[in-house]
Amino acid sequence: MDLSFILNHLGEERQQYRNAVSPPVFQSSNFTFPDIEVMRRSLKDELNTPFYTRGHNPTVAILRQKVAALEKAEDALIFSSGSAAIAAAVLSQVKAGDHIICVQKPYSWTNKLLNNFLPRFGVQATMVDGTNAENYRNALQPNTRLLFLESPNSITFELQDIEAVVRIAKEHHLVTIIDNSYATPIYQNPVEMGVDIVTHSASKYLGGHSDIVAGVLCSSKQIIQQIFESEFMTLGGIISPHDAWLMIRGLRTLPLRVQKVSETTAKVVAFLEQQPWVKKVYYPFSPSHPQYSLAQKQMKGCGGLFSLELKADTIEEVEIFCNNLHYFLLACSWGGHESLVFPMCVLYTSQNYMQVQTQLPFNLIRFYIGLEDAGILIADLEQAYGCVQSFISGRQ
Repeated sequence: MDLSFILNHLGEERQQYRNAVSPPVFQSSNFTFPDIEVMRRSLKDELNTPFYTRGHNPTVAILRQKVAALEKAEDALIFSSGSAAIAAAVLSQVKAGDHIICVQKPYSWTNKLLNNFLPRFGVQATMVDGTNAENYRNALQPNTRLLFLESPNSITFELQDIEAVVRIAKEHHLVTIIDNSYATPIYQNPVEMGVDIVTHSASKYLGGHSDIVAGVLCSSKQIIQQIFESEFMTLGGIISPHDAWLMIRGLRTLPLRVQKVSETTAKVVAFLEQQPWVKKVYYPFSPSHPQYSLAQKQMKGCGGLFSLELKADTIEEVEIFCNNLHYFLLACSWGGHESLVFPMCVLYTSQNYMQVQTQLPFNLIRFYIGLEDAGILIADLEQAYGCVQSFISGRQ
């Protein structure tokens, strides 16, 4: 299906909405019926029929069609957050006594779901180095039910060979789930590689304006129906109609935004890799990345997220660098119009270097490149490190 048609027209039956170019926000909790029989039929098919907005809302329904088509999946569900979508996907596939294999260093809330929450209900997880697909095979147990991927992850950007992991899963009749937030459906389509369920934090690129929190789950109609009837309706982690409308608006410019971000990021990364004050850059589309060939094979592009290790002896030096950036905002998340920086030292106590929540080095900094020009961002990085140099000189 043509990308421009998906983004601008799919699901938008404008003749039903007084020919409005932009779809309306159906800000209604429930819907009425002319008689009992119509009400009865609607209740039997809440996934596809307006009955109560927790199950089906017309604005959300438009968004579902677009996101499913973008991911080349049969159907989709929209959640109130990415963690809600991931949790529903995982919970739908396991029961007490089951085992999950997951890539190391996933999204923090995925890690907490698998290693803190699910063990309370008799579900165990093994974390593996996903850079070698055979590690999934080696971790298999008789009670393994699910293989979880996140390719690339969003801090150090290790990839998995998606097709290789899928082959292992199919050999053993296991379900695969992948978090595809980093690449977006524009740059990677795991369904075409055989993955069963694709999830996104839609707060990132899919929303694109840093004004909504949302999650997405894409799969076959059968799996979507199963999750809808159980985890989705029972736990009720739904998106509001207005946020769904904002996300539809955000999708209109998704290809343009990720293209601009990708072009700028390539320039910024190329600059940083030449700087003596940068110890290492983590970016899948850099030839220096150990999985560069795999990234080129299964991704069409790479977006604006990367990390670097600053040559710094103390947390204070990292703090000075980050605190003196003018165009990079100190914030979590990513995928919007603004450039952001998230330093791992925020997870440390600066007084004694005691790690609080991470095994990542204190000098690791994650960057997100927004829609600013490359030259402006490069100049900002240079002047910020100039502040670090001044601090070091004054200390000597």
